[in-house]
Amino acid sequence: MCLAIPAKIVELLPDDQARIDLGGVRKEVSLALVEDVAVGDYVIIHVGYALTKLDPEEAAKTLALFAELDDEARAAAMAQA
Repeated sequence: MCLAIPAKIVELLPDDQARIDLGGVRKEVSLALVEDVAVGDYVIIHVGYALTKLDPEEAAKTLALFAELDDEARAAAMAQA
């Protein structure tokens, strides 16, 4: 199974690279597989590569679902402790 996650581009870097924000964590990724991206755009990230641009509303929905899953996992862990 593969997991690709939405991330916001916060800085364009030389050599088809960008800095992205993943919930406060910043990471450099390759933009070699996508075109016409700008700071503020959302992209789908998988193993260090941006695969495609993503609509901001769709990105927000997906990120909200990930946050909900994280909250539920933390609650379950606390209940077991």
